[in-house]
Amino acid sequence: MMGSGLFFTLFLITLSFFSVYGRGAGAAEAFDGKAPFQYDEDDVDKVMELTPNPENGKKIYLICAVCHEPEGWGREDGYYPQIAGQLRVVQIKQLIDIGIGNRDNPTMFPFALREILPTAQDIIDVAEYIERLPMSPTNGIGPGTDLAHGEKIYRDNCVACHGENGEGVSEEHGPLIQGQHYEYLVRQFEWIRDGKRRNADPEMVKQIKSFTDHDIRAQMDYVSRLRPPPEKVAPPGWRNPDFPKYWRDDSR
Repeated sequence: MMGSGLFFTLFLITLSFFSVYGRGAGAAEAFDGKAPFQYDEDDVDKVMELTPNPENGKKIYLICAVCHEPEGWGREDGYYPQIAGQLRVVQIKQLIDIGIGNRDNPTMFPFALREILPTAQDIIDVAEYIERLPMSPTNGIGPGTDLAHGEKIYRDNCVACHGENGEGVSEEHGPLIQGQHYEYLVRQFEWIRDGKRRNADPEMVKQIKSFTDHDIRAQMDYVSRLRPPPEKVAPPGWRNPDFPKYWRDDSR
């Protein structure tokens, strides 16, 4: 029989455990966006509930601009993706996944660490700033050789998670893919099909397992030509006024 002293000790340990790690109704109220953030893939929705501060996001984004440029347009050759306009929830999920090792991205990994984004508030702030950036009026597109085939594949397989026009679906954490660079789209899609992107939706992985390289290139060619609505697109020659002195590599 368990002694009363041992029972009381175990009770206190259990009580302490649920006080710290409990996820009941009170846990959501106690989520502190400014406390040191212990990355957890289940906390995406909690981060989304915070009120974003785009001014703080602008300060953080200066680090992101090293690769993605001040405008967030990446490179037309697809080496870096366009992130301007991307849905906040998608950015938050990807940053958390990279930070905890669910998505392999050696280039991004140092920038997703807690040393750069120490709080949940920082994560939603920079995501808000990026979502507000107007998208590039031009992006890298494919050769245009089999667009009908690409459109059929997209309509049959992708609309539920990415939207009719590639605008993304927040509820599904489905990324905005309209206006994205063709070569980047192809690379990511091939990695998902081949099991190299570990944080991909398992249903998507199964769905596209039989896609050929030709299927992928035709589909991504079509997707790369899906245009964002005019209000989301920057005017020709636009430069981000938040970084007027930032040097830009116009060869990119």
